Amino acid sequence: MSVFAHDSAIHLRQTPAVPTEPVWRFNIEQYHQMIRQGILSNDDPVELLEGWIIPKMPKNPPHRVATKLTRNTLEEIVPEGWYVDTQEPITLEDSEPEPDVVVVRGNTRDYLDRHPGSHDVALVVEIADSSLERDRTFKVRIYARAGIPVYWIVNLNEQQLEVYTEPVNLPEEPTYQQRKDYKLSDEIAVVIAGCEVGRITVQKLLP
Repeated sequence: MSVFAHDSAIHLRQTPAVPTEPVWRFNIEQYHQMIRQGILSNDDPVELLEGWIIPKMPKNPPHRVATKLTRNTLEEIVPEGWYVDTQEPITLEDSEPEPDVVVVRGNTRDYLDRHPGSHDVALVVEIADSSLERDRTFKVRIYARAGIPVYWIVNLNEQQLEVYTEPVNLPEEPTYQQRKDYKLSDEIAVVIAGCEVGRITVQKLLP
């Protein structure tokens, strides 16, 4: 087999096919069962979004740096009784996303037998570059449906922070009623459980 043919064969095996027939959507318990049985492992770059097992976007160096900066900044001001986590699952009604950064009630030992749920989460943050369209549509819908009170998109492409608040679970399309964009020099209030716990400048979150 030629090198070209070999590379083409690898590409065909790795490229996900688009089904032409209706496909089965998974619920949370079925997704967890696949993980328990080893069908999916920690090394599989996927997450459950609205019943679909979706590949996660690859992360480039600016994405990694922004994730770390955002976590460090939030850890400086998050009050006692809350903690900051990164790229770990949260269990929602029909989805189990892995936000880049999340502020969770309690401490990590509180979740030995389950992942944090929607009522445990005060803030989710997605770091967006190639994932921007997904984060502004798919993820907005998922987090609003779950009632996550505050959703941030750290937008690397446009060098801004997008803040979504006031989730509403409309039958036709769950969404956030308010969106406000902040530029690098802007200051933003960090709100946890309805209370302002500190203020930061957007520049602290961006590489």
